[in-house]
Amino acid sequence: METIAPDYERTDMGTIEIAPEVIEVIAGLATVEIEGVAGMSGGISAGIAELLGRKNLSKGVKVEVGQREAAVDVSIIVQYGRRIPEISTEIQRNVKRSIETMTGLNVVEVNVHIHDVHFKTGDKPEEEDTHVRVR
Repeated sequence: METIAPDYERTDMGTIEIAPEVIEVIAGLATVEIEGVAGMSGGISAGIAELLGRKNLSKGVKVEVGQREAAVDVSIIVQYGRRIPEISTEIQRNVKRSIETMTGLNVVEVNVHIHDVHFKTGDKPEEEDTHVRVR
């Protein structure tokens, strides 16, 4: 599977191939650069890797890569009080620009999935319990 723009894929010395995992890392780093992103939301395997002390730079990122194009899905946790549409648009622009600049691939879509809202300590509204069930 060749994953690079055709004008870069063959050189005098051989071919160039970019692994999809590299594109996932680029997208992940481009996402967390955006102010208002509290973190990435990965699956259970990403959580296990973090518990084992391994930093997973592609956590919360899925890519589909063709010969000339890529599509990206990022799953994020947003900081409470931030405007989700603005953050999402900035993520889309930054991910697209970063991948296209570094790889030469054309990014056809960047889908942003909001999985959670992160509250700073003291920001989370406390629920009042007016009904006591057990005494």
